[in-house]
Amino acid sequence: MANQTININRKRYAVGLMWQPIGAGFNARNYARNLSNTINRRLNLYIEYRAMVGLGARRDGLHTGMYSAAAEVMESFSEYTSFLAVFQVPNGFYLVASRNGIILQDILFDNADAARREYVKLSEIPDWGAFFAPSTWGMPRAIERNISELLSNRSHVFLRPISHFKSAATSLLLVGAFILLFVAVFRDSIVQSGNTGAQVAELNPELVAEYKRQIEEKNKELDAQFKIEKQLPPPPLVMPYENLPNPIARAELCYQAMAFLMQPVAGWNQTYVSCEEEYVIAEFVRTFGTLVEFYEIATDLMPGAYVEEINEDTLRVRAALPILDTFSSQDERDPDSVVRDITSIFQGFDMNLNTQIVVDTISNGVDTVNLNVVEVGADTKLIPMQFMDVFEDFGGVYLMRASWDMMSRTWNYEVIIYAK
Repeated sequence: MANQTININRKRYAVGLMWQPIGAGFNARNYARNLSNTINRRLNLYIEYRAMVGLGARRDGLHTGMYSAAAEVMESFSEYTSFLAVFQVPNGFYLVASRNGIILQDILFDNADAARREYVKLSEIPDWGAFFAPSTWGMPRAIERNISELLSNRSHVFLRPISHFKSAATSLLLVGAFILLFVAVFRDSIVQSGNTGAQVAELNPELVAEYKRQIEEKNKELDAQFKIEKQLPPPPLVMPYENLPNPIARAELCYQAMAFLMQPVAGWNQTYVSCEEEYVIAEFVRTFGTLVEFYEIATDLMPGAYVEEINEDTLRVRAALPILDTFSSQDERDPDSVVRDITSIFQGFDMNLNTQIVVDTISNGVDTVNLNVVEVGADTKLIPMQFMDVFEDFGGVYLMRASWDMMSRTWNYEVIIYAK
């Protein structure tokens, strides 16, 4: 179906994601990118959950920051390693199946018959730990559960864009700009040619001839103008490594911005805080506090922050990051050498990391350049400044994301290095 979302408790959740276990040696975004390139490039969003990635598409109604219904159900049924469940939702029937902790199915059906057929087919697989289905179906061993009681944002993970260069949005802007240019250039001739028949019927032959002559001259002018536009050189290619902030300055900014949102609010517990490319985001879950109390305290502690109500018990607070000065920087080594050298450094610290070499394509419509990018992911106890100090001897370094998990009390980092 076109819209792969469900509305539960006044919140939209993503459904119908394609789930795959993460391959050995990959970080989540790299693996999602490879899957998208291999299977279907329209899959431009991903979510990382446990040792899996789920892929979806914006054209299906999904967007960045949306939670996955399947991941939330998995959290609610954490006592079962394998389960088969169907829930009636406002826009159909939602089926979730998990085998040995891996999401096997995540499907939204338009009607009960299709959902029931899939449920019956899957139920023939042995060794399910539990069955859940509407009571009206009369399924053996199945019990009915209300999905609104299960979705409470326990997973703390949400959809992210696969591409950090937003190439799809850029292409759309270029197409839109071309359309606007085309309309602006040919608007007069289109309007005039559309009205020619009516005016010829009303004017005398001499006026018609003069009118046609004027149109021909106007068209010649527009043709000449259009040729000039076509002959204009394309805009110069701007390499992303030409505008990079200082890695330590970026780390300090993230650390300070995250501390700005990590303020104690009575009756509300923080679950995580994350520094993204443009914003720092924190999530609060209610214990005994109220929304009014939160807004009163947050107004004093976090002036200028934006509060999004996920539901009555979960709030997401966002603050814009200041813009840092940038400079041009690129590592002089080839990507394989970068991976080898950075791996050696982490081995010296006895720290685990994930690395992946990807090729990003930059184009202005005429010229195309392929960039070698080394992507590094790591979980550690080091604060951002200490972690980024590891990359002191590397050029072209950018801290994509830094996050702090309150439960595990661990930092997670995503770093990219532009290599030769």
